[in-house]
Amino acid sequence: MSEITIFHNPRCSKSRQTLQLLQDRGIEPVVNEYLKQGLTQLVIQELKQALAVQSVREFMRTKEVEYKDADLKNANEQQLIEALIETPKLLERPIVIKDKQARIGRPPENVIDLL
Repeated sequence: MSEITIFHNPRCSKSRQTLQLLQDRGIEPVVNEYLKQGLTQLVIQELKQALAVQSVREFMRTKEVEYKDADLKNANEQQLIEALIETPKLLERPIVIKDKQARIGRPPENVIDLL
């Protein structure tokens, strides 16, 4: 069985629900508490590729105060990556990865097709 990883924030209800959904199916994923561990440019690029999106902005929490305060609305891709490294709270959560494919668990059922 392939390894499954969840980028998890235990304070987020959707993240907890997604983790529970995995566990209810007998899956014990690798839990990446990215707020504690931080993010690197390589991890962000891997997430971008796994999510099959054009821009990092597509998996950022654009309504957060930190996003607005950093004036990221018109930021380029490298600036967005740097913002995620500096402020991992801006990462949309949860993100579940399996076999180099990923889904954002909003709602949690979005991740079922990966399983």
